[in-house]
Amino acid sequence: MSRPVVHFEIIGTDPARLRGYYGELFGWEFDTSGPVSEKVSEPGNYGFVETDGIPGGVGGGAAHESHVVFYVGVPDVAAALAEAERLGGTRRMGPDRVSGRDLVVAHFADPQGNVVGLAGPA
Repeated sequence: MSRPVVHFEIIGTDPARLRGYYGELFGWEFDTSGPVSEKVSEPGNYGFVETDGIPGGVGGGAAHESHVVFYVGVPDVAAALAEAERLGGTRRMGPDRVSGRDLVVAHFADPQGNVVGLAGPA
């Protein structure tokens, strides 16, 4: 069975401006009250959004490089990250447990440099 895409992120250096842009463009409403890994976004500056499809978030901050990433749900983030590396990918972040949540996240770059996220239970 294939693993589903479970979350997307849009990260930039001015997350409030990004949330305003995507909110107006797509009618998205953001909740910035939830915890997120500080490696993903500044605390309090990440807005979760529920869409009719995949849930996501828009965040970042001054020290966060602009990028878009999707997360694939896996049962064991560390094992999936090790497999990504074995197949020629490069670890970019994690595994990192999200404070206040039963969630672990990681990023890797595929052999062509595309960044992909992994998410699973802690």
